[in-house]
Amino acid sequence: MGGVTMPSGKKPKLAVWKFASCDGCQLTLLDCEDELLALAEAVEIAYFPEASRAVVKGPYDISLVEGSITTPHDAERIHAVRRMSKCLVTIGACATAGGIQALRNFKDVKEFVSVVYATPAYIEVLAKSTPIADHVFVDYELRGCPISKVQLIELLGALLCGRKPNIPTYSVCIECKRRGIVCLTVAKDMPCLGPVTQAGCGAVCPGLDRGCYGCFGPKETPNTNSMSTIWATLGVSRADLTRAFRGFNAYAEPFRRESTAHEQK
Repeated sequence: MGGVTMPSGKKPKLAVWKFASCDGCQLTLLDCEDELLALAEAVEIAYFPEASRAVVKGPYDISLVEGSITTPHDAERIHAVRRMSKCLVTIGACATAGGIQALRNFKDVKEFVSVVYATPAYIEVLAKSTPIADHVFVDYELRGCPISKVQLIELLGALLCGRKPNIPTYSVCIECKRRGIVCLTVAKDMPCLGPVTQAGCGAVCPGLDRGCYGCFGPKETPNTNSMSTIWATLGVSRADLTRAFRGFNAYAEPFRRESTAHEQK
């Protein structure tokens, strides 16, 4: 991760960019409510089509990028965004791992196009949906589908203050322990992706008596093979193991590797 120095004597310019995505992570920024007012006092929101038609020309001090690269046009546009951004932050599963649309990476996208669109010849799309970091240098990333409001405010505050952001890389299991949630796998023989998933959601699903779905992608050094072995003892089939790892972060390397291993057996 790179560093960034904010300009002195004037408000830093903030830009928010959209690529292939559902806009959910941009909405997280708008949902910050009171914090958003404080942020608006600290920065100049120079480019944010989701919120305003007003546009201030770059370069920009901070760019938040949502969405994956899925078309040749986007593959060119992300380089233009990088050139005009002092600090580029990817937000959400689409931008950091290719998103749910990366499920097409495991199949022939031409087949999908022929089935979905009446005139496939009009559709110009890349064979794979890829994260922003596959195309340009990324300074920081925020995981999640959608991202955590708390993590977003922490990262922006850290950038403005010139310090390192405090974003966890440990697993959802730590969040469960902090909330006093009994382990669903140990106590109820329930499959849960928590042990291999990065924290950030506050253990929402385990708190509702459901196994983690892996929304924040793989944690630092996840032991996916060991977790799959435990799931197998619970009666989870290889096909279901493949599907479990092919969610919002299907193309994140540890999840991709594990799902493919069970698919090939």
